Formats: sequence, structure tokens, C-alpha cells
Amino acid sequence: MPLNIVRDTKPFIPHDEVFEKFDIDRPGKIIFVGHRLSTAQQMRCLVRKISLYGAQLEVSPSLSVPKNFFLEILGIRDEIGCTLIRREEEKVTVGFNMLIDADFLHHVIRVSFDSNH
Repeated sequence: MPLNIVRDTKPFIPHDEVFEKFDIDRPGKIIFVGHRLSTAQQMRCLVRKISLYGAQLEVSPSLSVPKNFFLEILGIRDEIGCTLIRREEEKVTVGFNMLIDADFLHHVIRVSFDSNH
């Protein structure tokens, strides 16, 4: 499965739309970054799509999402540093603080595929 960048990029296309997205529909957690980087507070989410650049999450519309947080995907040990890009009711678009490794993305997609089949 290729991890392609959409080459027909125009200056007005948001960065989160440039990278190919993959449906994973995995449960996840938003882990708040508190005082002195404490991570005591968290909320559940559903990770709908993921790319090298970021992810689309689904969160209860009644909950507020912090500007910066860690994302944990069920079945994946690593936490990913994220920044909120935009929110439209329950749909939350985040950018990763740095592009994730292509091998890590393959692993996330494989774990999601294996658990759904």
C-alpha cells in the first residue's frame, strides 16, 4: 500500500488534505497535557482516519478538546503528540506535531485491518 502525497497541491489546500488518508475506525484516547507535562486527565475518542500528517477523530460534541494533547490508539503502544487544527461538532481534525514514520503508519493500519477481519 503506497503512502502517497497528493502531488496536485495548490497553495490554498490545507496541509491536512495533502497526505493520503486511511480509514482505521479505532478507539483511542485524548490525553491532556497538564502542569509539568502530567497526563492524568483523558477522554475517549474514535480515530476515523489517519495519515502521515494527522488524523480525523470523533469526540462527543459536549466535550471540549484541548489545543495540544497526546493521542493513544487502542492496540498501539506509542502516544502521538497532536495539535488541534479544527473542530466541526463531533469531527475533530488534528495534526501530528511531527510527521509519523511510514513504518509506524503501516503498523497502525495493519492492526486496524487485522482486528476488523
